[in-house]
Amino acid sequence: MKKTIDANMAVAMAMHNLTEFASIYPITPSSPMAESYEQWSSEGKQNIYGTIPKCVEMQSEAGVAGTLHGALLSGAIGTTFTSSQGLLLMIPNMYKIAGEQLPCVFNVSARSLATHALNIFGDHSDVMACRETGFAMLCSNNAQEAYDLAHIAFMATFKSSVPYLHFFDGFRTSHEIEKVELIDDAKPLVPYNEIKNFKNKALNPNNPVAKGTNQNPDVFFQNREACTSNYLKVATDLKTAMNEFANLTGRKYDLFDYVGSPNAEYVVIAMGSGADNVEEYITLHNFNNVGLIKIRLFRPFDISTFISKLPTTVKKVCVLDRVKDVAGNVDPLASEVMTALYNRGVDVICGRYGLGGKDFTMGMVKAVVDNLMQKMSKNHFCIGINDDILHSSLDFEEIKEDSGYSALFYGLGSDGTVSANKNSIKIIGDCTDLNVQGYFEYDSKKSGSMTISHLRISDNVIKAHYLINSANLVAVHNFNFLQKIKISDKFKQNSKLLLNTVYEGEE
Repeated sequence: MKKTIDANMAVAMAMHNLTEFASIYPITPSSPMAESYEQWSSEGKQNIYGTIPKCVEMQSEAGVAGTLHGALLSGAIGTTFTSSQGLLLMIPNMYKIAGEQLPCVFNVSARSLATHALNIFGDHSDVMACRETGFAMLCSNNAQEAYDLAHIAFMATFKSSVPYLHFFDGFRTSHEIEKVELIDDAKPLVPYNEIKNFKNKALNPNNPVAKGTNQNPDVFFQNREACTSNYLKVATDLKTAMNEFANLTGRKYDLFDYVGSPNAEYVVIAMGSGADNVEEYITLHNFNNVGLIKIRLFRPFDISTFISKLPTTVKKVCVLDRVKDVAGNVDPLASEVMTALYNRGVDVICGRYGLGGKDFTMGMVKAVVDNLMQKMSKNHFCIGINDDILHSSLDFEEIKEDSGYSALFYGLGSDGTVSANKNSIKIIGDCTDLNVQGYFEYDSKKSGSMTISHLRISDNVIKAHYLINSANLVAVHNFNFLQKIKISDKFKQNSKLLLNTVYEGEE
């Protein structure tokens, strides 16, 4: 069954069905996951085990993590949903959850952290702050993958007793409406034997065990080293879960997925929604010497699988990070790739994109690929801004869309434009065989400011996770916007303009 929903809704559906408990606290843009989970529990909706999942809202994300930690120790199948500063408040308990080998899934709509300013939009700075906690880190690129990998992370966490941080781009994926194929019966995916073993180890007065003790130098180091064996099997256990998922659904995933020419000399490496944008560009142009590796398992980074995905012809790779490690020599994903490719005769360049929700368009992808193919490529670049201080940015020109049907609706916050367009795109998605996408652009002021609804409709799977810059239909719901926007720049050939105005047609 297919349903037109966003990634937040898709993940909430998966987690409510698979788990017994969630502790929650709202934070943009992950709040809808927690809200949906809580609503379904309050309505008495049962999970896959025939029970109603318990949901507890705490006073802060620190309390959420502590409560979840306690629930896991008691043998509950638990989860939570968060992002940004909220995720950082969970870090102390994340170290404990991972250290005590308690399987669970944290679902994160990845969002920027407040640094020089607050920003509520998506990048990877929050999840990258959790690299050392001991959580396995799994990345989804779109709503379908978020739904699928939520199931796979659940399966894998019980196989290896390593908790998972499953993340996807805030707003760009979490709030982007797409057609998602749901699983009718997920029972074959549930690792019942592993769950039974987990519950048998729970704190129980009838079967007392010691956990979370104080340790001195005589044994602490040895115990930290002893957990390594669990992490060495994460990749194998995740592959097993992915294969079991593929057998049930037909949808195949790997730790790293390669797209493009089998004889590529140049390969882009990325994760999150930006990876799909790169895939769209290189597929559309059918390059015979360019490829893409989409990162799914970021931590622990499985070097042997990564190397096996690279074409033997590769000469140079470009790693794209959606975070800035201010004090580091390279950004997090680039660091992992450089370690994997050390002494292998492959040049590595790296760049940044999309910080604070900055758009990552086809013109920017083209600039990245063009730079990669240069004999002297610019390294440590950024794309999407004009860096007039250090001059690290790549120049780019926007490319107008020419595939599929697209529409732009300009509205005023709270005038109903966004709600109407959400309904429209869901009706088209649920009632036709067409693929759809709805994304809704507004700033942090929301009510009273301009909103722009971006709708795409296509016979093909839509891989374009960026704002529409030229549309078949442009609708302006507030006449004053004509003085602020150069509407003609948004037209494709033979576009239609729908204008809300008190004036007659000729006027």
